[in-house]
Amino acid sequence: MITASAKKALLPFLLILMSSITISAYADIKPIWNFVQEYPLGRILLITSYIFFGIHLAIFIWRIVLSMKYKPVIPCTDEELPTVTVIVPAYNEGRQVLDTIKSICQSDYPPEKISIVGVDDGSKDDTWYWLNQAEKEFPDRVQLFKQPTNRGKRHALYMGFKQGQGDVYVTIDSDSIVEPHTLRNLISPFVRNHRVGAVAGNVRILNHKEGIIPKMLEVAFAFSFDFLRAGQSVINSVMCTPGALSAYRRGVTLQVLHEWVDQKFCGVPANIGEDRAMTNLILREGYFVHYERNAVVHTACPVTFVKLWKMLLRWARSNVRETLMISYFVFRKFRKEGALGLRINVLISLLDMSLGQIMHFCTIIMLACMPLVVGPQMLTGAAIASCAPGIFYAIRYKNERAIWAFPYSYYWMICLSWISLYALFTPHKNGWMTRDIQTTTDPWPSLPGKDPFTVAPTLRKAA
Repeated sequence: MITASAKKALLPFLLILMSSITISAYADIKPIWNFVQEYPLGRILLITSYIFFGIHLAIFIWRIVLSMKYKPVIPCTDEELPTVTVIVPAYNEGRQVLDTIKSICQSDYPPEKISIVGVDDGSKDDTWYWLNQAEKEFPDRVQLFKQPTNRGKRHALYMGFKQGQGDVYVTIDSDSIVEPHTLRNLISPFVRNHRVGAVAGNVRILNHKEGIIPKMLEVAFAFSFDFLRAGQSVINSVMCTPGALSAYRRGVTLQVLHEWVDQKFCGVPANIGEDRAMTNLILREGYFVHYERNAVVHTACPVTFVKLWKMLLRWARSNVRETLMISYFVFRKFRKEGALGLRINVLISLLDMSLGQIMHFCTIIMLACMPLVVGPQMLTGAAIASCAPGIFYAIRYKNERAIWAFPYSYYWMICLSWISLYALFTPHKNGWMTRDIQTTTDPWPSLPGKDPFTVAPTLRKAA
């Protein structure tokens, strides 16, 4: 039943949808039709656009059905839970890494079954100091490593995977906070289904009060996880386990570990997309990848336009790379059952990367030629597109923050839509681009005799 709060949050989107459909119905598209008719490929392009829209509409309906079928796993008891190693890679994170480890230690997961590996990836700020503070507060649960130079998140995780002894590895970004029940919910799918090789957590925005961009991303992330990944989980094929919070079965992780850490693209070692790459390898080995809605992590997101487009560009390049990589095996017999849904999602991704970008480029040309005709059509389309995440958020969270889906749709179209096309031509670039140096007063005097390159005391053996 839709509550009064949800109805109140839904009302703006119903008005947006109704007005947008009305505008579309009475819009004069004859100039567009006459324009494409003048060129040999014009009619083909217009017909293709109708087919393209029809396919995506059918896929969207399919995903609605899948998301409605999704159900979180029943949490396990203390006795059922396996041992876990939580890996926290950190680079120029400052004090936030301490808060991240604190949230892990305050989980309701049995303390004798959980250990934490913190890896400083050659930070240039005071991250190592705060990691040592975490070790002091939780001396029997935290093990620290520091790499002499920054080698990238993939190598920091690799060190954690090599050192961890738990039955399941959990990776958590150092700018993230987990809720008390998150780890229990995240690990339970491994116990309930032995075919599960990885589980994606539910990523929410930690700093959603810090500006317009985090508010918009809060709604966008909810749609990406609670709708898209939930549907992918029903077909046992979540396509990306997020860096902010994911879990991996130890056996399959070690099985693909060296291939993963040595991955190259265009002959160059891969420094981005480590989460998507690990997901692909686990899927290739025939395991299921699920999503757990109740395993919530709150992560910090960009608050400025520059940092946002850099983050999205990195993700888009990773998407290009890993969509090509998954295409090598997904259309073969890589597991016994349930591969059709994943193949459909991969085909849609390939379609968006190829035909979708061609249509995007053609739309830009038409906009330049007929701005007063094409422009209003694009604005109307953006309004309609905002309704899907907005309505979903309003129903799921019963919150008026859903309205931020509307400005984000325009923000993406005007300021960010170039990213996917640019990423298609620059997938070989490896830059992370979004890490800043966060410095405080010199912390080293408080660590007399502490060599930052030594390894902290060994972990207590997990029971």
